[in-house]
Formats: sequence, C-alpha cells, structure tokens
Amino acid sequence: MYFLTVNYYSTQLIQKLINSIKLTPNLFQQIIIINNSTDDSSIYQLQNNTTIIIDSETNLGYGKACNVGLNWIYTQNPQAIIWLINPDAYLFPNSLEKAHQFLVKNPEFSILGTTVYEPTGKIWFGGGKFIPETGKIIANEFLSNTETSTTDWVTGCSMLINFKNFKNCPEFDEDYFLYYEDFDFCRRYAKQGHKIAITQKISVVHQPSSITKKNPELKLEHSIYSYLLSLEKHTSRLVLVYRLIRITIAALARLPINYKISSIKLKAIWKYSQNQKS
Repeated sequence: MYFLTVNYYSTQLIQKLINSIKLTPNLFQQIIIINNSTDDSSIYQLQNNTTIIIDSETNLGYGKACNVGLNWIYTQNPQAIIWLINPDAYLFPNSLEKAHQFLVKNPEFSILGTTVYEPTGKIWFGGGKFIPETGKIIANEFLSNTETSTTDWVTGCSMLINFKNFKNCPEFDEDYFLYYEDFDFCRRYAKQGHKIAITQKISVVHQPSSITKKNPELKLEHSIYSYLLSLEKHTSRLVLVYRLIRITIAALARLPINYKISSIKLKAIWKYSQNQKS
C-alpha cells in the first residue's frame, strides 16, 4: 500500500501522519509527498528510504498535485492500492491493518472512503450524498447502520484507490484547484461503473481547516467556485442557473451586513462566469 499526501507548509502535521503510519511498518510500501510549497525546505527533513518527496514547480492545487503522485505510483506499480490522505489527518493505531484486511476481502471497491473523526471524537465525514435534481452535495455526518455501504462520493481527506480496477491511472479533474475535486472524481468513475463505498471499519482523525484557516477568504472563494463548477459538470443547466442566481441574490442581500464575506462570494461567482466565456 502506498500513502499519498500533499504538502502546503504542513511539515509538522505530515510528521504526525507519518508517525501514525509507521506504527504498522510491514503493511505500507512508501509514503509519497507532493510538495506544493516550493520554498518550504523543512519538508525535506522527512525524506528517507520510505518517504519520497516530489517537488512541484508551483502550487498546483490539490487535485493536480494528487495526479502527479498517482501517476508516479502507477508507473511503479499499476496494481497498487493508494491511500490518499490529507496532511492534517492521521491514522488510529489499527487503521492500516484493518484497511489491508478489508481490501483483501472486498477487492470489488474501486474507491473506498473511511470514517473521518475530529479530534473531539465527532464524526467529520460519514458518507457523501448527491441530489442532481436540486444540486445538493451533502457530506453526511452520520453513517448508515451497516458497517459498509455504497455512497455517492467520499472525501479526499481519506480515500483508498484500488488501481487493479482501473484500465488506466485514475486522475482528478484539473479544472479544480481546491474543493469538490473528490466529489467530481467519485461521480466520474461511478458513471463508468466503478463501485464506491464507505466503511466504519477504517477510521482516521482529521483536524479540520488546520491548513486552510490560514486564509479563510481564499477558502471561501475556492469553495464557491468549485461548487458551481461541479454543478456545471454533474447537473442540468437549469439547476446550475437556479443555484447561481440563488447564491448571487443571497450575497447581494447580505452585502450591507457582511461586506467582506459577500464580496468574496461575488468574486467567486464573477470568476466562474468569466471562465465560462473564455
């Protein structure tokens, strides 16, 4: 099993992630770090025989950086299992062993999500639902009663990808810079017949927004832009227009109350609209 994560000024967090992986040293092959912060020299202190660092020339965004790692692993081993995980997440002591056992018994799943907890013990992600008729993309906080269930999408915070089930290296859509690239990834491959599931048997801990909180305005802008992009790709034109108008009206209505937040939302809408013209 290979681990893949993306660094953006996250050396200390990734060190914690690596420590949690190495609690089960015999069940992983390599940890691949895509370095999206090219001037972050501290990340190289983590490099060794089992931890590979691949530099990007610039900040590629999450999905494009993941593609670099996925393709690198695919050239090494096109039959591999990849555990894609956020730098601000870490494994429970028995998570790697459980993941290995689960995928041996259930090789039919191409994309497998894990339960994601906050440090407080609260469920942060327990399965994704998509309602194309309304454009709702929902991150469920609670799993179904079954230990493993099929789901519309799973979070890229902790996602296992089974290369054996793909004819070519699976990739994220590089139209996305940040946010919703995991949703799009799952929906595209689900349409191709791949099975997507989430399980309660495998769990990780995630420290929400520990990286993106450094720039909340940019986080909001990317989130709205990527949401609209997802509607364009996975719903009807009518649903997209409806949601676009609704977000615009809400932002304009709150402009006098919260100018900063509303202006960021309007900026994201403008950026999306301009990209449709180009």
